[in-house]
Amino acid sequence: MEETHSLPFRVDSLLDGALQQHSDAALSVTGVCADSRAVRRGDAFFALPGVHVHGNRFVDDAVARGAAMLVTDTRPDKDPGVPVIVVPDVRAAFAKAAARSVGALPSTLVGVTGTNGKTSVVSFVRQIWNHCGIASASLGTLGVDTGHRIEGGSLTTPDSLTLAHQLAALKADGIDHVAMEASSHGLDQRRLDGLAFKAVGFTNLTRDHLDYHETFDNYREAKLRLFRDLLADGGAAVVNTDDPEHLPFMFAALERGATLLTVGSEGAFISVDEVTSEALGQRVRGRLVGEPMDFHLPLAGQFQVSNALVAVALAIAGGAPQERAVAALEHLKGAKGRLELAGRKGDVAVFIDYAHTPDALKTALEALRPFARSKVTVVFGCGGDRDKGKRPLMGAIASDLADRVIVTDDNPRSEDAATIRREILAEAPGAEEIGDRAEAIRAAVAGARQGDVVLVAGKGHEDYQIVGETRLHFSDHETVRVALEG
Repeated sequence: MEETHSLPFRVDSLLDGALQQHSDAALSVTGVCADSRAVRRGDAFFALPGVHVHGNRFVDDAVARGAAMLVTDTRPDKDPGVPVIVVPDVRAAFAKAAARSVGALPSTLVGVTGTNGKTSVVSFVRQIWNHCGIASASLGTLGVDTGHRIEGGSLTTPDSLTLAHQLAALKADGIDHVAMEASSHGLDQRRLDGLAFKAVGFTNLTRDHLDYHETFDNYREAKLRLFRDLLADGGAAVVNTDDPEHLPFMFAALERGATLLTVGSEGAFISVDEVTSEALGQRVRGRLVGEPMDFHLPLAGQFQVSNALVAVALAIAGGAPQERAVAALEHLKGAKGRLELAGRKGDVAVFIDYAHTPDALKTALEALRPFARSKVTVVFGCGGDRDKGKRPLMGAIASDLADRVIVTDDNPRSEDAATIRREILAEAPGAEEIGDRAEAIRAAVAGARQGDVVLVAGKGHEDYQIVGETRLHFSDHETVRVALEG
């Protein structure tokens, strides 16, 4: 998003107060930027460390384009010809400066983290708030959604400056309540560090993104930053206690002094006594702060019950009246590509889900089994240049839980697609291999019989495939629609 320049900013107002005694802290700049190609005259250029290259490499380019100051964590080898401020964590400094440079932001931010469910939860929070008459938006994998319009995005958690501009634009439109996804990458890279959340939520934690974080412990620590570092004083923390990994998040909330709101079968804020299938959805009975709670959730899958509970607790923590918030659950619509009924042909139902981790695939298949009067077919693949260890795990899960398994391509990226498929098939005896994703989906639909359910997993809302460095248009939704019409 293009930066909008306004009045000059004193550097000490953009950076932490500890820098106020710095000899250059009283200087003024007209904006902030971390991309040398986008620098405008008068900007402070933040040289961020990258995966392969440090931003210091681009200082000369930034200065040539008019950068008035450099903020970095490592002093460059040569004098750039502009004032230099060295900070301990330049990513966090940039996030804070970005948030302070764009004007007013929404006053009520809630954030949710976890391996699965983030997109559904923020969508549900927005829907609940809107049902209660609170102008709101959700921000994450699907972009910015106000319920009236959607602006697509490319990252679950955008870069700090884009995020700040998105939030400022929502505030200018009269939206003061925003529910946001907090990805492990975004948290680890400090993209959210300019924000303070009134409430934070935890859904679940299973294996994912180990290509980036390397270990599960590192992955968990990145997620915990939302609770430890970004929750506002006096804020609330919602924890799904049904997930085996909930304890570190609960303890982090308590150490932060947060109001702890636990949800689940033994939750103290919301407890669930019984969930039964009812009218293509589920009847949920339990208690909200000890008082009886009974509602029909028009969505399939036990995991959607967990998502709904986290969402309603976050919505209440963000200002929604309890009774109206619970009533809103009966009107929830699923997020695009999240166990979404993509179409029917007679008594054959085809669902699309973003499941791209072992646990998510298991959860989706288990959720759909009760709706299949006959067989369950699953079509899925795994992304290239990502965690290879999950490939055989997903193959085994598919073989265990589906009657027919078709292994196809996802986003192979720079890897050989056939090699990825072989690594999945190693633990998927009897599975079919159809590399062309469109052909695989057509074969699954064509082979389905009355009472069958077909799950197309892995890409969800995405409308592209990445092969090599090329992004090709491809939509599971479009392909399913054509297959059902055939």
